[in-house]
Amino acid sequence: MWITAELLALAAVAWIMLWRLDDWREWALCAEVDPDAFFPEKGESTRAAKDICRRCLVKIECLRSALANDERFGVWGGLSDRERRRLRGRAADGAATRVNSSDCHP
Repeated sequence: MWITAELLALAAVAWIMLWRLDDWREWALCAEVDPDAFFPEKGESTRAAKDICRRCLVKIECLRSALANDERFGVWGGLSDRERRRLRGRAADGAATRVNSSDCHP
């Protein structure tokens, strides 16, 4: 059996989850680069930040934190502020749909 990059990444994620790190930021790849890449000026590309996020082991924790803390600027968890707003909107629409459909009685 060959050990692939995917298996190594999964093992690293499992190791992190087993240790239940209190601060995911310690493992974030963005901490190793210029933070300006994650806060582009209006109209500038978010590609560089998203490329880093794509390889990050704590991307999900980062996104959860951004959503929980209502981060309104920058790239967090691989999503721009606009993408996070859309995600929140879809989640709210889904919650409203579930509530409305559960109110229906045959």
